[in-house]
Amino acid sequence: MSSTTPYVSDSTATRQQRVLAAQAGLRLGERLRQLRVAAGLTQTDLAGDRFSKEYVSQIERGKTRPTRETIGWLAERLGVDPGFLANGVSADERGRVDAALARADALLEARRNDEALEEFENVRSAVLATGLPELEARALSGEATVRMRRSEVREAIALLERARALSESSTFSDIERADVLFRLGVARYKLNSIQTAIGLFDEALKLAERSEIPSDHLRSNVLAWRSRCYRRRRDLEAAREDVERALELAQALGDEQTMASTYFQASMVAERMGHWVLARSYAERAKAYCEQLNDERNVGRLLNNLGGLNFQLGKPEQAIEQLKDAYRVLLDKGSEAEAANVVSSLAHVHLMTGQVQSAEEEARHALQLLHDREDFLVDIAPTQLVLGRALLEQGRLDEAQETLSAAEASADQLESISHRAAAWLAQGDLAGRRGEDATAARLYRKAAEALQDVRF
Repeated sequence: MSSTTPYVSDSTATRQQRVLAAQAGLRLGERLRQLRVAAGLTQTDLAGDRFSKEYVSQIERGKTRPTRETIGWLAERLGVDPGFLANGVSADERGRVDAALARADALLEARRNDEALEEFENVRSAVLATGLPELEARALSGEATVRMRRSEVREAIALLERARALSESSTFSDIERADVLFRLGVARYKLNSIQTAIGLFDEALKLAERSEIPSDHLRSNVLAWRSRCYRRRRDLEAAREDVERALELAQALGDEQTMASTYFQASMVAERMGHWVLARSYAERAKAYCEQLNDERNVGRLLNNLGGLNFQLGKPEQAIEQLKDAYRVLLDKGSEAEAANVVSSLAHVHLMTGQVQSAEEEARHALQLLHDREDFLVDIAPTQLVLGRALLEQGRLDEAQETLSAAEASADQLESISHRAAAWLAQGDLAGRRGEDATAARLYRKAAEALQDVRF
């Protein structure tokens, strides 16, 4: 599927929403009929002086859906809980399902992902039995987030599609719709559908900003993730603007978790813009917040970034020490793919300091750890490039050509101009080493022309 095509079209979502509404109306009508018959009442008896027999008949046949006030009046006439009449579930049962979802949400927040997934799976039948779309959407969104963390991104998108269709109902607020769109945007980003992700983040932000419900936390997250997209497209000015807006919202909230995440993204943007000292300052602030939160996984990720920044600032020994610490932390936390990213950083340091055999070993190790992780393609492409460069420096030209071609293919999947240009530059150097000057010149021109289109 093209990255410019929305994963679920508005017309499809609207049709799904209409089907869901019709099904809910039929279920309510059938419950009303069963309760009326059990109470020994005719449609005329139930209608009393308030409604006509025909109106009751329309409700029972699913032709019209009564207002909440009408449901309450009918439930009182029938001696049942309004929630049971409306949704087939009593207030007590809803409370039990709410409590189970709250537990799953708490496990999710604590990043106890396996336990959270088990809880969401266990409560699934009870949620569906309530017939309440708001509970189903909440469960679907929570489970999708867990699955994204487990790199089951396509499964997460399928769940979020369903949640998006449910959220089109008038019973949902703009903030609830925006939250589903935000999660979908994150999932599409993880599959490198950057343009689609930007579209989803744009829509989520528009909904959040027009809502009267406070949404600074959600808006900060949307802006931070949209900044990632702009950074991937090398539109660095737009990335900077978004991350600065996200920081303002996070600071106003005083939310340490949001502050840590947003400073992390601000560091990445500053690094891409070549502002090494500012990037290091942001990364150190993010690391301090993560340490306060005992968030060891993100401490490990930030040590990786700080290692790269200190290398850029001419401190290779400190960089290698931080990278080794990052590797230990991430491996200890079970983040194998992120530990692989650290190994890739070490490979880059070894390459730049002339230790090409060590660079090859580390790059191969990283690629082995990242095998088949399509959600980490943004790390695979530069690692392949480091490996190709290491092989080139050792004079193993055929192996280098194969690896650099793989790096170019990964860059194509990423739709990343900068990664493509880096691959073409390396292939140009390879062609030059072989004495193929015309080919080298062509590749250098391709890289230069591609980078001319980049917006800094």
